[in-house]
Amino acid sequence: MSQLRIQDVKQLNALALAYMGDAVLEQKVREHLLLMGRAKPNRLHNEATKYVSAKAQSMIIHRLIDENYLTDEELAVFKRGRNAKSGSVPKNTDVQTYRNSSGFEAILGSLYLTKQYDRVDEMIEYAIKIVEESKGAS
Repeated sequence: MSQLRIQDVKQLNALALAYMGDAVLEQKVREHLLLMGRAKPNRLHNEATKYVSAKAQSMIIHRLIDENYLTDEELAVFKRGRNAKSGSVPKNTDVQTYRNSSGFEAILGSLYLTKQYDRVDEMIEYAIKIVEESKGAS
């Protein structure tokens, strides 16, 4: 498999970064749920959506911004992802929430593709904590 250089990743379309970030987040959330002992497939799916929905991701990114958690570079990637025109209309949420979630996913995709795995893990662990606090299950 060929390698993407950092400058290649910086040139990728923000929605391509979000595509990668979506997959990374989904995998980490599934792993988290399994490690918590959740095993029924239907329940797993329903539980996972609480972490990966556009609404949850928008809430997460707002908190990360409010807390100055993001680096300047991560914030710039978020803005690229948020402002990218997808050409599709979200079904279950408003456009702004959807764009915020795309920006969050773009950050994760960028970090992953530039092999900043520790930062990806740290950010996703914090995102999971944020969601769990919001539903009263810390």
